[in-house]
Amino acid sequence: MHPILRYTAVAAWLATMQFHAAAATAVQPVRDDEVLEVLPLVTRNRPAMAAALPIAKAVTATTLSPGAAAQQAREDISVARQTGDTRYWGRAQAVLAPWWDRADAPVDLAVLQATVQQGRHEFDASRQVLTAALARAPGHAQGWLNLASLERLSADYAKALSACDAVARAGQPLYAQACTLETQSLQGRNAPATQQGLQALITSAATDAGQRSWLLSLLAESQERAGQDRAAAQSYAGSLAAQADLYTAIAYSDLQLRTGKPAQALQVLAASPETDAVVLRRAAAWRALGDARWKVGRDQLQTRVDELKRRGDDPALHGRELALAALWLDDQPAAALVLARRNLLLQREPIDWWVAVRSAQAAKDPAALAELAAALRATGLQDARLAALMPGTTNAASRGAK
Repeated sequence: MHPILRYTAVAAWLATMQFHAAAATAVQPVRDDEVLEVLPLVTRNRPAMAAALPIAKAVTATTLSPGAAAQQAREDISVARQTGDTRYWGRAQAVLAPWWDRADAPVDLAVLQATVQQGRHEFDASRQVLTAALARAPGHAQGWLNLASLERLSADYAKALSACDAVARAGQPLYAQACTLETQSLQGRNAPATQQGLQALITSAATDAGQRSWLLSLLAESQERAGQDRAAAQSYAGSLAAQADLYTAIAYSDLQLRTGKPAQALQVLAASPETDAVVLRRAAAWRALGDARWKVGRDQLQTRVDELKRRGDDPALHGRELALAALWLDDQPAAALVLARRNLLLQREPIDWWVAVRSAQAAKDPAALAELAAALRATGLQDARLAALMPGTTNAASRGAK
């Protein structure tokens, strides 16, 4: 789960503006008992969910106007995001198929294609689609938000800030400011001022549960990077209380696991669907508690990897989870380090650096630690969690942040 999907969920209305006057094409059933669509149920159990989602006859993309296709694709993206059911990325692509990779596709649909590609970790392809779309529509705020998240994912903070500025020029000051503050937080720029800015946005969003939840999660991450674990826990809890969100639940559980609170991590994940990331963290928590159920979770993860291979998908696109499983569940830090370093070629969020550095530390590999420290300094990322694993490194975010 990536931050871009939070922006997509919170600011989805931005992408609807071009098509607000478009009416969906009516789909008439041939028989009275014909099922056109069974709406998805968000449940904790993915196998049970799969059984609950048969479709006798799906609405095909050719029956939809661009506006209706955009709406359906957003719904599928939302389900994929909140349930971890990867079939919904495929459903979204199927809806967008008539416009997929077309240079003349409506910009909203091109941005949605990029979102699907991001969800599948096809980051280079997603960036290319976004860049082309924004060249045609430089005022498309959602596209710039997506691009800013991609640049943060790659640890290119200068380009991310440039994209945030474009969001402001597109007339979306709240999202632009949040985008800028999040990026500056990653750079360790004046943590108190950055957090005060986020607090002000949270206050302004007091009546919007979705925005408040999202902004509180941004604040929590900023506080965690600054070494303020207690404050971060409060902000994560506040975010989930305002509106449940899978990304935030996983981030909060990571904090609980890192600070030696596996029972609390399980509580945070209690209502979450059984995505790979959730199963992994539950298994890690159970193992820390001496609960044999962790072995069941480990087997479940391996089964899913085997399923990916059978479908011809590349498990390396899930390198973060593979590395964490090797580190947390398999006691193979050297193998985890190989996976984590490969994953850094794809994505460079703080957790990706953390699993690489933690693996190098556990593997007692000082050369790898030195290389990672040099690469990290080159990005400008400031994170107290990483500084704690690499004594002697300079980290502005960790100085005086308690």
